[in-house]
Amino acid sequence: MTDSGRDGFYITTPIYYVNGLPHIGTALTTVACDAIARYHKMQGENSRLLTGTDENGAKIQDAADNAAMPANAFVDGLSSAFRACWQDLDVRFDDFIRTTEPRHIRAVQEFFTRLVDRGYVYKDTYQGWYSTSDETFYRDSDVHDGRSKETGKPVVRVSEENYFFKLSQFGDRLLRYYENNPGFLQPEFRKNEVVGFINEGLRDICITRPNKGWGIPFPGDPDKVIYVWFDALISYLASTGWPDNPEWSKWWPADLHFMGKEIFVRFHATLWPAMLLALDLPLPKCVFAHGFWTLPGLRAGEKAGKSTGGLPHPTSFELMIASKAGIDRSIAVDALRYMLCREMNFGLDTEFSVESFLRRYNTDLANDLGNLVNRTVNMLHKFCGGVIPACSMPDPEITALTAAVKQAYHEHMAHYKLNSAIDSVMQLVARMNKYIDSSAPWALAKAVTAGDEQAQAKLDSILYNCLEAARISSLLLSPFMPTASIALCGQVGAPFKSPDSADLEWGKLQSGTVLDPAVPIFPRILDTVPTEAELLQIGALVNKTEEQINAVDTSNQTPAPGTPVQAAQPGDDGVVIGIEDFMKVQLKVGEVLAAEPVPNATKLLRLTVKVTGDEARTILAGIAEYYKPEELEGKQVVIVANLQPRKMRGIESQGMLLAADVDGRAVLVRPEELVPVGARVR
Repeated sequence: MTDSGRDGFYITTPIYYVNGLPHIGTALTTVACDAIARYHKMQGENSRLLTGTDENGAKIQDAADNAAMPANAFVDGLSSAFRACWQDLDVRFDDFIRTTEPRHIRAVQEFFTRLVDRGYVYKDTYQGWYSTSDETFYRDSDVHDGRSKETGKPVVRVSEENYFFKLSQFGDRLLRYYENNPGFLQPEFRKNEVVGFINEGLRDICITRPNKGWGIPFPGDPDKVIYVWFDALISYLASTGWPDNPEWSKWWPADLHFMGKEIFVRFHATLWPAMLLALDLPLPKCVFAHGFWTLPGLRAGEKAGKSTGGLPHPTSFELMIASKAGIDRSIAVDALRYMLCREMNFGLDTEFSVESFLRRYNTDLANDLGNLVNRTVNMLHKFCGGVIPACSMPDPEITALTAAVKQAYHEHMAHYKLNSAIDSVMQLVARMNKYIDSSAPWALAKAVTAGDEQAQAKLDSILYNCLEAARISSLLLSPFMPTASIALCGQVGAPFKSPDSADLEWGKLQSGTVLDPAVPIFPRILDTVPTEAELLQIGALVNKTEEQINAVDTSNQTPAPGTPVQAAQPGDDGVVIGIEDFMKVQLKVGEVLAAEPVPNATKLLRLTVKVTGDEARTILAGIAEYYKPEELEGKQVVIVANLQPRKMRGIESQGMLLAADVDGRAVLVRPEELVPVGARVR
């Protein structure tokens, strides 16, 4: 993934626009980049992470004016807020660039001087659409009813004398480059969006705006400032020391530009490569676009962010997690980092809710990972005096699974599928919890007490296997949870150091090591349903007055995804139904014939449910957080049999499972004893 002539990996976040504070959307991108950089360090590479703030543009000037502040003071405050937020999230960036810095201004003006010298810039009058909100020029075909089709933001018709970049000359060259470099645009399906955009016809793009006192002056014409998108993209190059530092090529080209999809097609996949081609500069190795966090109530495909609200400030959210779980703030930071990368599908859009994050904390960190470490260390103290035993019988199934998990983890990380990489590790964690249940160390301990010498060797090996699997899992998760991984490794008797590939080999735990008693690192959160007051406090709820918040009945809890909503009771809202309405609902007993995860969906399982002797249905259920597929096969369930089918993730679901909501956890409703499949529930 890197040049054979260098031992480093250069990754960039977007250079964030400072017209508002950071939120969970920008935190997702930044934490993901930090995790990727840490992963490459774990692989022995000298990775380099760039982030920063984009501080030029008309919108910044407008925002500063609205705040009654000088523009420089306005951007200073917001840039500091971004830097502080990333440091609070334990993001170890190697460079933080600001587009108002002299080094950036120098690089931008030199870049444009060279473009002019090569004949790629000319002066003309621009007549067309412009969106101040997007800082983007649009074609007529991009606009409908005075708004951008792409973003929904308002546009205005402008006529200005400006400088233009001959983007129209690069369409064929870009298409050839994409064809010859298949890994350049990722994920693969987004390449089709870029190709379609270029095939519509590239036109020359306006690259300056009138100078209103804010921005980088165009070389030789101080009445103009450089268009903010041309300006900001060059920061990736400026960070390397280009054009003055002779060692700039040590880090250029970048190995990875990582960003949200809204700035992918038009700017990073089309405009930026064309700019570099114009100066015969190397193109980055890969440009990767992830999806949006979405919120209920937004338009399909609309990005949740500064303008739509609903996404909490990362620091406020982390403090909420620390308070609810009763944990140290540094562990809460790691929990948030983990959940950001675990919940987001790095490709498609993903729905965000505070409740889903808190449930993920419980299911993954408290119930699975934390539980594996706690119960193993407790058994070690109970049965072995707290001393790591020798392992005379490594379990071949567990060692083979660990090897397969590591391979899958590396493959997913190589393709920036961070959620899939985490999922592969958690499969090992889940298996080890079942391994404890099936191998029953407590029964072996009783046999040892009764004088069974063979039982002692089995007991020792089982506990060693559990400790070693927990150690390797913790190391694999260290790019996402650097602080918690230190604590986890310490609990299982492996003093933490910067991990490398050799540390991931099986059998590194030293027998004879004395462990401290277990201390839960991830205590369970008892209430995963936040109140509206809590949501407002962390910035995840907008447009609510204090009176509205105080009027909310916080005893009502939202059911887990995929579970039915309880019918209203008399006195809730005055709505009741008669027996004739209830009898319209056909509840039947079914048998789960097969269960499997839905691709690219972290919460859905696809069930094949036998309803009658010759009828089987496909039913999607949002219970993947609470049930493993193998736990459901052969089990009887209760379904709503006459529910109108609906499509989710392109799959038609032909019914609904009944489940109880117990503290935000879905618990399936099942017959007390085996009954004939298809029996009516009345």
